[in-house]
Order: sequence, then C-alpha cells, then structure tokens
Amino acid sequence: MEKDKTIKKTFPVLDMSCAACAARVDKALNQQEGVVEAAVNYAAANASIEYDPSVTSPESLRNMVQNLGYDLIIEEKKDLANELEEAHAEKYSKLKQRTILAIVLSIPVVIIGMFFMDIPYANEIMWVLSTPIIFWLGRSFFVNAWKQLKHGSANMDTLVALSTGIAYLFSLFNMIFPNFWLARGVEPHVYFEAASVIIAFILLGRLLEERAKGNTSSAIKKLIGLQPKNVTIIDESGNQKEIPIDQIKVADILLVKPGEKVAVDGLVTEGNSYVDESMLSGEPVPVFKEKGAKVFAGTINQKGSFQFKAEKIGADTILAQIIRMVQQAQGSKAPVQKLVDKIAGIFVPVIIGIAVLSFVLWILLDHNNGFTHGLLAMVTVLIIACPCALGLATPTAIMVGIGKGADNGILIKDAESLEIAKNIDTIVLDKTGTITEGKPVVTDLIWYRDSQKQDIFYSLEKLSEHPLADAIVNYLGETNQVKINRFDSITGKGIIGFIDGENYYVGNHRLLEENGIKVEPQIKSEAESLSKESKTVIYFADSSGVLAIVAITDKIKDSSVNAIARLQNMGIEVYMLTGDNELAARDIAAKAGINHYQAETLPQDKARFVEQLQAEGKKVAMVGDGINDSAALAQADLSIAMGKGSDIAMDVAKMTIISSDLTKIPEAIKLSGLTVRTIKQNLFWAFIYNLIGVPIAAGILYPAFGFLLNPMIAGAAMALSSVSVVTNSLRLKTKKI
Repeated sequence: MEKDKTIKKTFPVLDMSCAACAARVDKALNQQEGVVEAAVNYAAANASIEYDPSVTSPESLRNMVQNLGYDLIIEEKKDLANELEEAHAEKYSKLKQRTILAIVLSIPVVIIGMFFMDIPYANEIMWVLSTPIIFWLGRSFFVNAWKQLKHGSANMDTLVALSTGIAYLFSLFNMIFPNFWLARGVEPHVYFEAASVIIAFILLGRLLEERAKGNTSSAIKKLIGLQPKNVTIIDESGNQKEIPIDQIKVADILLVKPGEKVAVDGLVTEGNSYVDESMLSGEPVPVFKEKGAKVFAGTINQKGSFQFKAEKIGADTILAQIIRMVQQAQGSKAPVQKLVDKIAGIFVPVIIGIAVLSFVLWILLDHNNGFTHGLLAMVTVLIIACPCALGLATPTAIMVGIGKGADNGILIKDAESLEIAKNIDTIVLDKTGTITEGKPVVTDLIWYRDSQKQDIFYSLEKLSEHPLADAIVNYLGETNQVKINRFDSITGKGIIGFIDGENYYVGNHRLLEENGIKVEPQIKSEAESLSKESKTVIYFADSSGVLAIVAITDKIKDSSVNAIARLQNMGIEVYMLTGDNELAARDIAAKAGINHYQAETLPQDKARFVEQLQAEGKKVAMVGDGINDSAALAQADLSIAMGKGSDIAMDVAKMTIISSDLTKIPEAIKLSGLTVRTIKQNLFWAFIYNLIGVPIAAGILYPAFGFLLNPMIAGAAMALSSVSVVTNSLRLKTKKI
C-alpha cells in the first residue's frame, strides 16, 4: 500500500467506558481491510486512523465500530468540536446528578447495614433504597454489559454489573427465603449496602475521571480559544464592517484594534503595534509589527492598531496547523502503550476467570461458610479489578506532556518522539538559522573618507537584489535617496553605479581589483582581520579609492550559547554542520561553545553524517530549519525543526520549536524525561494495585488472619485507582522544564 495514497484522520469515538473498550475498538480497526494503522485513545475518546480510501471508507469503519456496540463520528462539521464539548458537558452534568443521588440514597443503607440491622424491616428498607441505586442510577452498567455480551465480549461495565447484580440477587434471595440458610445452620446475610455503595463509588470515580480527562486536553481548548468569533473588515470604500471569522476570504483587509486577537495569518499593510505571540512561541516579549511584517492567528495585539491583508485562513493558518498537530499527537500512542493495550484486552476475561475460581475454591475448602464467603470473594474480585487505571496510565500522561509542550512553544508530533527524546545522547545542529539568526546583519562600518556620501551608498544598496544589501540598508536607516544615472549588477562581485559624472563601486575585493582601484595596506589589513572573524567584508569605493568597508555576519542567537552549554551539561554531545569554510566554522563553533563541527558540508552530506553517528551506536537528534536539512531530519532518531524555517522541514520533523529558540531543545528533552517517568509511575500504581488487590479480594489473607475484604472498600479503592493515575498525570502541568 502506497503511503502517499492513504488518508490520516482523527474521529471521535462514543460510548467507551473503560480501557478494555478502547483496546477492543483498536484491535478491530487494525484488523479492518484498508486500514494501515489505527490508534484508539481512551483518555481523549478518539481514534487516529490511517486508511486507504480506495479500499475502505469512514462509513464502513463507522459501521464496524457500531457493530461492536460503540459509535464513530465521521461527519466533518465546523462546530463538531463545540458539539462534542456540549455533549461532554451534558454527560458530565447527568453523571454528577446520578452520582449525588446514589450517594444520598446509599448513606441510609450503609447506616442501617452497619449499625441498625436489628430494627424492624431493616432488610426491606435497605432493599427499597438500594433497588433504584442499582437499576436506575446504575442502569448504564447493565445496559453496556448487555451490549458487550451481545457482541461476545466483556468490559469494565461487565465486572460492575456482575458483581452488583450477584450481590443484589443473593441479598434478595436471603431476604425472601431466610429459612433456606437457617435450616443449614448458616446466618443469611444481605449485601444491599455493598451493592449500593459500589455503584455510588464507581459513579464517583467515573465523575472524577471525566473531570480530570477534561483537564488533560486544556492545551487544545486554550489554543482553540485564541481565535476571535468576529472580525472588523475594511471594504473597498474604506468602510468598517464586523463579520464572523468564517466569512473571511484571502486578500481581505482586516483591522486589528488595541487588545484584540489577530483572526488569521497575514501581512501588515498599514499602522504598527506590538503583538503578544507568547501563545504560539512561548516567548513573553511582544514583537513589533509594521508594514510588511507577518502576523499570525491567535496572537494578541497590544496598544497600537494596524490593518493587515489575510493570506492564510481557516485550516491553513499556523494556529490551525498547531491545533491539528497537538490533537494528532495527543491521540497517538507511545510504544509502551501497545503492551498495556494487550493486557487491557485480555484483562476482563482473566478477572472473571479468577472470580469464578475463587468462588469454587471457597466452596471446596470451607464446608461451613464456603458459599457465603465464596460469593463475597467473587463479588469483591469483580469489583476491585479495574483496568481503567491501566488504560489511563499512558494516554493521560502523553496528553498532559504534549499539551505542556504546546504551551511552551514546543510542538510534538507524536507520542513516540516524546518517549524517544529522553534517550538522545547526540545532537546535530545546522548553523544558519539554528545556531545563528539566519539573517545577515552589519557588525562594523569603517569610513576612511567622505562619510557624507552615505546617501549614495544607501541608494546603491537599495537597488541591489543581493541578500547582504538588505543588511546594509537596514543598518544605514532611512536617508535621502540619490538619483542614479546608470546601475550595473555584476554577479558574484558587486554593483557599479554612475552618479553625477562619478563611478561608485560596492562589492568584494575582486570588483575593485578588476576596475583598477587601489586598496591601501591599512584598509587591506583591517579587512583581513574582519574576515578572520568569519565576517563578510564589502567595499564601498569611488574611482580614486576606498571610501568605507562594511563587515556583515550572521549573528549567533543570544539563546544559542546558553542552550548548547545546557545540553552539554545534560551529557549530550553537540555537533555543528555548516557550509562555511574551515576558518569561519571554527570561529562560530568557538563562540557557540561547540567542540565538534563539520565545515563545507553539502545538503546530502548532512544525512550521511547523521547515519555515520548512528552507526557508532549514538541516539541522534537533528535540528534544522531549511529544505536542505530535510533528508538529515528524516534520517535522525529524533528530528527537530525550527519554526521560523521552511514548511518542508516542519513537515518532516517530529518536533517543532515555534520560536526558533534553542533553549527549547533541552526543555523538550527534560519534558520527555518527566513524561516517561510519569507513565512509569502510573503503570506501577495500576499494576501493583491489581497484583495486590485481586489476591486479597479472593481471600488469600483469610486462612492466616481471618481477613476478608469488604466489597464496599473494594469499590472505593477501585474508584480511587483511576483518579490517582489521572491526578498524577496532571502533576506534570506544575513541573518546571
């Protein structure tokens, strides 16, 4: 199957109540013909599916999921996110009402069951109060369990329905036919309070879980909330008109007033202001915007106002791309999750087997109270074994980790790269635009005579198309433009202009040499000295000699030195690749604090260099910003693109640093370590909880200590296990990276 012919989409999945549900849908989707890869995320309640549209379709995928007893939303509506949000809010509200009512009704049942069993009609009162709790407030467990049974499978709802249903029916039998047991010398106990409290506790656990799951995706909500609902458009007559954001067309002129959010991506056409881009880049300092500057959707204007032309709208804006990337990443799976899914998929049948086995063993080994104790043990095993904690362990940590990255200007494309990042021991940095600013700036301007001829110098450079000319124009600033009678551009050498009967030259040493202009030894010496500092020297001369020299360099970013030092302190080897000559490369490497560098590197050499490091057993991250870095990015174990670079580099890379600030790389590696540590903690608690809880529930401690776990305590512990895992994941939000 050709990858470029496949489509990758994320669809919301409805009616999943536990990790076993997610594992079942995941397995079924992956077995579907035409599906390349599917990943179902229980915490995010969605399925990321890559499929071949010539073999299968969203409709057939939905039918298959519906046959399993769940639902897949395939409609592409503008307000789908809002509809899902509203549906989630409604579900949460109803769940809250059911939980409160279940707790209120179960309190008197517990009080009677524990302290007032001797009052008249105690059993009958408990039965009246517990019946609505189990079959009305807890009906969803029985409905879902029946759905699963019809499709030949079981999930967490099956365990809850079995345990509470058995406890309720056993208690009802004991209440109506107490003599059946009394005749056999056994005291007929009722467990209405256990069944009621189990339902109340599990509803409470689900409520807290839903609330916490909502918090894990707060990064997405925050990003979506950055878009304004309405915008002010300037029509052809110059009149202002307010329109909804979805009516904006490319090339529309929009007005941004003080304090307003920028609606779409575009180019400033009039006015100037400072714009807060922190939500996109993680940088707190507002950026100055004037005519010709780019502005991005979701950024916040400060005190000034400006007009801009819409260039990218809707799904094409950088903000929309970021939201898409974060959503896809939060729905992706870390390698460790695949093992967890396998366990969750077989977990429920295994637990039902253990529960039945414990019941049988009690009857065989305890001739006096074997049936009662066995039934109690079976109910407790069914209650305590919760695969939800197991299913939430990885996705909640991944969602919070990727969300935290997005908040800090680090876009992580998938869970796998988040897991890989902490193992990186070698980082390869492209020089231009990564270590350096990527735009030339003037560092030195030395006048030897006639400094008043700056106007001529400015006017000549203003006409030049060479990239270095912009640096000189920006440095000289707005000045009077002089009329140029003739202008010649000589490729690879410079320019010649004829003004008021005099020839002027701007270019390299060869241009002056070929036109017979003598360079004084002192000027030559100063030019050579600047060249040794890896600066490009440009001469400005007239027919009688040199007027001035300008030194231009691509400045090292202020943050680069600090970031490189931090990476080296983390035990990571840093390499620099550059197309510059050996002298210039050595100078930049020394200034940046880099010990290993490669000069005169061609684009094809970069990927080969990464491969060579990998052959030495190193785990390599490649950081670049240009099209020429894309092959090396694809080759590396972890690829990181600088956000202000090319779209191709960003497409290939697994991580994108939006602000182009290298200090975000050690932050990303630290975030990876914290996230993986959180996953391991979550899995430890989920596994240890079941490994200890299930044998105790089965009655392993009874022969030695006479202890049999109360089903109510089991219900509370089960609810707490899921909540503790999600809460531990949410702690990631508070960690410093």
